[in-house]
Amino acid sequence: MHVLITGGTGFIGSALVPALLADGWSVTVLTRNPGQASQSLPAAVRLVNTLAEVHQPVSAVVNLAGENLGEKRWTARRKQAFFDSRVGLTQELVAWMRGLDAPPAVLVSGSAVGYYGAQGHETVDETTPPHDEFQHRLCRDWEAAAQAAESLGLRVVRLRIGVVLDAGGGALQAMMPPFRWGLGGWLGHGRQWMAWIHRHDLVSLIQQALADPTLQGPVNAVAPNPVTNKHFSKALGAALRRPVLLPVPAFMLRLLVGEMAHLLLTGQRAVPAAAQAVGFAFAYPTVEVAFADILARER
Repeated sequence: MHVLITGGTGFIGSALVPALLADGWSVTVLTRNPGQASQSLPAAVRLVNTLAEVHQPVSAVVNLAGENLGEKRWTARRKQAFFDSRVGLTQELVAWMRGLDAPPAVLVSGSAVGYYGAQGHETVDETTPPHDEFQHRLCRDWEAAAQAAESLGLRVVRLRIGVVLDAGGGALQAMMPPFRWGLGGWLGHGRQWMAWIHRHDLVSLIQQALADPTLQGPVNAVAPNPVTNKHFSKALGAALRRPVLLPVPAFMLRLLVGEMAHLLLTGQRAVPAAAQAVGFAFAYPTVEVAFADILARER
């Protein structure tokens, strides 16, 4: 079994790669910087800079690459980079697969719960119609590029990923310092919903998506218990034994990060209906259980 991974050095990919190696997969990672990637990935991983270097045959592709939406303010140039690094790369992958004598059997491609746009307090599953806004359009085009692989006979799984939680990166890396200092707070009114998932569960879900022929189409990669931003913040403070008393005002967020504030001040009450329908079991179903595990491993 041979899997090609894009985004293999990222926060999700760096946990997925060793898990797939342990499952017996031969792993190739497509990366812009093989020299740097070799410092962080296991020696058993083959690193390539172009698709032309990928050894055949390939059984599966996991597509996780994409510019980080939370790193900098959203300028017109940054927004184009979001599209190019997701939609453009996915189109390149599908074009490459179209030229293979024996295409892979499955493509597991990243997306995000931002596909649905702001949904207020409605419970969101994979059938919920989206609200048209920038996040939705980005994810819609990303998923459409992946879905084109179905014409080649591939089973395509489109993972609509929530906020990924674990130590050493992701959303918690930025959030932890103020919360550790007792200065953490919820964002705006705090009633916006957060769909989240522990990185361990996300890796397990990708493993199941590769192996389970019944899993295809859109899949909400989120824990079964979404929470409001205020609940999330209070739970993190409790896990750290620090007070969480005051909000971060919405106007301050808008001043600090501009249009990105919309991402932080709205959300989706997304649930994993498709994953649960195929019997996927979450090891970390609540934020309290997730935080306990993450902080225990940090100590």
